[in-house]
Amino acid sequence: MTVEHPFAPYVRILGKGKSGSRSLDREEARIAMGMILDGEVRPEQLGAFLMLLRVKEEAPEELAGFADAVRERYAPPASLKVDLDWSSYAGKKRRHTWYLLVALCLASHGYRIFMHGARGHTPGRIYVEDMLGQFGLKPASDWVSAATELDRCGFTYLSIDHFCPPLGDIIQLRSIMGLRSPVHTLCRMLNPLDARCSIDGVFHPAYGPMHQRAASLLGTQRNLTMKGDGGEAEARPDADCQLQWVLEGELVECLWPRTVGQRFMKEDELKPEVLKEVWLGTGSHPYGEAAVISTLAVVLQLLGEAGDQAALLQRAEQLWQQRKIECFA
Repeated sequence: MTVEHPFAPYVRILGKGKSGSRSLDREEARIAMGMILDGEVRPEQLGAFLMLLRVKEEAPEELAGFADAVRERYAPPASLKVDLDWSSYAGKKRRHTWYLLVALCLASHGYRIFMHGARGHTPGRIYVEDMLGQFGLKPASDWVSAATELDRCGFTYLSIDHFCPPLGDIIQLRSIMGLRSPVHTLCRMLNPLDARCSIDGVFHPAYGPMHQRAASLLGTQRNLTMKGDGGEAEARPDADCQLQWVLEGELVECLWPRTVGQRFMKEDELKPEVLKEVWLGTGSHPYGEAAVISTLAVVLQLLGEAGDQAALLQRAEQLWQQRKIECFA
């Protein structure tokens, strides 16, 4: 007699058709993801589960339950604290990773910034991990080295491959599945160090409210989800930017207006040294510098700075001009 696999009910919940299927509740999602992380799921079950979620679109309660399972198994040291959690999973195709300069600017002014992400899952894109060497930085290999870097310079980057390897493996399935899976969304929502403030980006506007509600369910005090350039948390200076906030439990949505009137052409080639030259002040890049200031202004608001857009942009310009270049020269 054939005995049903313990994971089969979770596939069935998602796949019983238009009238019979439903989303997982938070507890079901926690158990299902726990089984995946513990290696108790067959490859064909994992593929079916992920793609059924992809077609349905993940629910905030599912994302919260998935995150619960990750936190139960891959908890970092409780003593490790940061001011801002910054997720970076999309990569960039036609623009530089200008948001990295924002993170480094904040770190040079005393903020502790934890950035996490994954690289290599989408051909033709550059990832922030690829750019760290330009600034004398290396990706952390574990929580110990991440803590060392935070104490040394206020910034560290840790790949999902190192703090939750099973999720890193699933992300790399994109080339096999042909589609991103809900794990791409999950990783953005993890905030593993339980920072009071977190930021993430989306490419498709419809995903913004989902991220917003998931962050609220997970208890993040201040979270910002933005439709950023290329799906990263980076404001485009030449386009209005939709922002979804969690502010002390309150869900708020607003528009961040463009900060320049002209439209910029996308670049045909991304030369890594350009990013370093802008940081050092030895090179100029009108789009990049405008992206840095606009993104920095939004992040300052996330971190608690008061004021309207004009005041925040002025403060961002001041911090940028006063950045401690030698910290990442």
